[in-house]
Amino acid sequence: MDATQPIIVRIAGRVSPADVPRLCEELSARLTGADATEAICDVGGLTDANLAAVNAVACLQLTARRLGSRIRLRNAGPELRALLDLVGLGEVA
Repeated sequence: MDATQPIIVRIAGRVSPADVPRLCEELSARLTGADATEAICDVGGLTDANLAAVNAVACLQLTARRLGSRIRLRNAGPELRALLDLVGLGEVA
């Protein structure tokens, strides 16, 4: 992967618990073999900051850490930031 191209995973629409494994698989596939210490999770298209979205962010962060990386959110709204702070994931946002 070109070092100038960041790894970006996009979350859009309304996230359901069924979406989480697919998002984690996508991130894992993109990070595996890449020399990236950080991936960007663009949540600008998220339509509902709910607990499923928080779970998705938590699972993405766990997936990234297992692969020696971390995620950083882009375009997170105040509702999602508040929920992430509430569960101790404010550093991601």
